[in-house]
Amino acid sequence: MTDKGDGLTYAGAGVDIAAGNALVDRIKPAAKRTNRAGVMAGLGGFGGLFDLKAAGYDDPVLVAATDGVGTKLRIAIDTGEVGGVGIDLVAMCVNDLVCQGAEPLFFLDYFATGKLEPDAAARVIEGIAQGCADSGCALIGGETAEMPGMYAGGDFDLAGFAVGAMERGTALPAGVGEGDVLLGLASNGVHSNGYSLVRRVVDLSGLGWGDACPWGPGTLGSALLAPTRLYVTQVLAAIRAGGVHGLAHVTGGGLTENLPRVLPDGLGVEVDLDAWTLPPVFRWLAETGGLADDEMLRTFNSGIGMVIVAAPERADALAAGLSEAGETVIRLGRVGPGAGVRYSGTLL
Repeated sequence: MTDKGDGLTYAGAGVDIAAGNALVDRIKPAAKRTNRAGVMAGLGGFGGLFDLKAAGYDDPVLVAATDGVGTKLRIAIDTGEVGGVGIDLVAMCVNDLVCQGAEPLFFLDYFATGKLEPDAAARVIEGIAQGCADSGCALIGGETAEMPGMYAGGDFDLAGFAVGAMERGTALPAGVGEGDVLLGLASNGVHSNGYSLVRRVVDLSGLGWGDACPWGPGTLGSALLAPTRLYVTQVLAAIRAGGVHGLAHVTGGGLTENLPRVLPDGLGVEVDLDAWTLPPVFRWLAETGGLADDEMLRTFNSGIGMVIVAAPERADALAAGLSEAGETVIRLGRVGPGAGVRYSGTLL
């Protein structure tokens, strides 16, 4: 091997392999806490291994989902409060999986940045591990990419990939019919959609991320970074209890766009906007930005993070079980003839 003395190096080009290795070592304990039945190997291999038979499946169908956190990352980066966006990343994927009737099994993440800051990256990935642990999903691998020139300063981006399974013949939606009851599960904030509009409203308000939150305790930035709720264990229990015909994770497009995704042709839903009180964060966004009801309902979750389409004879029992599990359950309306979402009442 020829020694070229002062030749170029990868580190000199901005990529610190040692920092990446140190990050992997730091996050291994967090990933290990997510181990569940079926995991065959820890971090460090060229791929993650998972045994479906060991996880208890006889005739499984795999379900996959991928998502990101969107421009909520901008607030996290600007405030330095990055721990919660890892939970957001997991929630955006696994909450989608359960809508198909699948149990999330394992998760992989992709973390890309211009310059790796191991402490910040570790906090993000530890948040991912927490989200996985809380939803019974194993963190079995991922990728940390340091790409100087692609991202400015401390900027980074995230993507998540979740794989789940269900026994053949149990996929949702199934059996949605006229008269089915809509049970809404409360959100705990904006979750991870609509943040391009959120940031425009904040600009209009003249407030900064470190200013006092106008509708509650703490700073504005911290309030807007509340992590997306994980609905996995509660919803899986509801599915096992029987009577769940469909599920809609209320993300981009709000109630208006997501509810029709679980409806067969010829059916629509009637939603009573007076059935719940618009949470303060959404009221502040609407009033500060002059946002109309239809814009709120098409952009944000507006206080409803997940909707269960339930058989009418099972709705009371399902609502009771979900309430016992800590959910705030709102009867939003019913499935009826027609198409799309028909609203009654007022949001604001």
